[in-house]
Amino acid sequence: MNHSIEKPNRRIGEMLVKQGIISQDQLRIALTEQKKNQGQLGRILVDLGFVSEAIMRDLLSQSLGQNSVDISKLVVDHEALRLVPKNLARRHNMLPVSFSPETKTLTVAMADIFNVLAIDQLVASLGGTFIVEPVLASETEIIGAIDHVYGYDLSLDGILHEIETGEVDYQSFSANRDEYSHPLVRLVDALLSDAVKRSASDIHFEPEKGFLRIRYRIDGVLQQIRSLHKNYWSAIAVRLKVISGMNIAETRIPQDGRISLTLCGRLIDFRVSSQPTVHGENIVLRILDRQKGIVRLEELGLLEDNLYTLQLMIARPEGIILITGPTGSGKTTTLYSILNHLNQESVNIMTLEDPVEYVLGQVRQSAVNEAVKLDFSNGIRSMMRQDPDIILVGEIRDEDTAEMAFRAAMTGHQVYSTLHTNSAIGAIPRLLDIGIQPDLMAENIIGIIGQRLVRKLCPYCKESYQPTDMHRRLLNLPANKNVTLYRAKGCEKCNERGYQGRMALMEILRVDDALQDLISHRATTYDLKQHAAKTGFQTLAQEGIRRILEGLTSVEEVSRVVDMTRNVQ
Repeated sequence: MNHSIEKPNRRIGEMLVKQGIISQDQLRIALTEQKKNQGQLGRILVDLGFVSEAIMRDLLSQSLGQNSVDISKLVVDHEALRLVPKNLARRHNMLPVSFSPETKTLTVAMADIFNVLAIDQLVASLGGTFIVEPVLASETEIIGAIDHVYGYDLSLDGILHEIETGEVDYQSFSANRDEYSHPLVRLVDALLSDAVKRSASDIHFEPEKGFLRIRYRIDGVLQQIRSLHKNYWSAIAVRLKVISGMNIAETRIPQDGRISLTLCGRLIDFRVSSQPTVHGENIVLRILDRQKGIVRLEELGLLEDNLYTLQLMIARPEGIILITGPTGSGKTTTLYSILNHLNQESVNIMTLEDPVEYVLGQVRQSAVNEAVKLDFSNGIRSMMRQDPDIILVGEIRDEDTAEMAFRAAMTGHQVYSTLHTNSAIGAIPRLLDIGIQPDLMAENIIGIIGQRLVRKLCPYCKESYQPTDMHRRLLNLPANKNVTLYRAKGCEKCNERGYQGRMALMEILRVDDALQDLISHRATTYDLKQHAAKTGFQTLAQEGIRRILEGLTSVEEVSRVVDMTRNVQ
């Protein structure tokens, strides 16, 4: 390894020990791992779970170090490639990795990230208008990758044009080692990269009778991106199966797989699922972007009173907290944010999920596995023997799982789980239906969070209007009150959708002594709602109205996910 890299690496380790972030033992382990794998110390410390990426990022900027990148799992950004001429890349052994037009930052992989001359020449060739961010990579991998990627069109439109105008040689697809030479390999890479850039949560490959439909789920709504002739689907499906570790010979049964790639300058995981249909295998990829999937509690976008209530709930040493809502309502993001907030060396956090979506350092995570009879109830029994402080159960589906979760809470553990109900208060009768005794529930339940995700109006094109009579009734607005509402319009910045990004609507029910008494006496849902309203509980509809009146979202968007008609007098 280059000695100029070793000095900053060692300095980072010494700084971390001095600040008490890691121990001398942990530094020794990381340095041993570094000698074995010739990696960057900062990245090794993060991978081992000794420090968080945020801490590491601050220290790296202080000590001139940078992140490293695995070229073998890298999908090159064609926009970044276009900015760097091949002769310049070859001369300085640098590979363009990604380009961010918002920050005008070009990330390049380099064997020597301290080669100031090479970086200055690149900045000069870009006209001095871009920031160049170097990341560490192997010299031999960079040289090989330059030969691979230059000379082939890596843009989505360019690859599709190449496929549509030329004959695709399927024999070369399976035989040729130079994967970039095959347009279908590049097409899959370009689609994955494009979906991540557009902040999609899922990619759908849907075969029809004569064509293949490709759709992205962006901000919770599916939209068609491309249509291809069905002739290409078999090769695309094989490519997706190969990189996700599925059996390419099996097309009659559902399969699951996983992909890890470096896209847009960061590591992205994909959970892949195939399902046989009448027109062939349907393949859906769930995009698991750790950078967006794990956020700080304060960054969830909660209103101040809701954040305070949530912090009070998670401060309780034992008991159970439930998060309710349909699939795709952000329950997992909220759970991971809470666990990330609680994750310290002094506590043992254990999870049982189906499947594990994001890997958290220092947290013991397990996946449900029906093949070896590791279901939720058996998994909780096993975890209880592992001396946990905090337990996450992915989902309460039946009486056994519910009973084990409540028994864990009763024996002094903090338990988190999800439940499929329409509202926070609706979780109480649901648990009674499952078979949980009211006394056991009342004594151990800390609180329930009901959650939905709504799209935010594009700030550049949202259109103001005066509310109609129906909107006034939905929002409980007096006839004489002058209010301006906003609706979606559409512009270039939001791809004509009228919306950009999403935010959570939450109703947080904190169980107090009076509510405990009502639960233990099997009070009706009406009585539970009446008591909650007296204590200041805000329903999802009321939360939605607050967001509409703030101009952040529209009546139509909130009505899409929340029943607003209950407010009509």
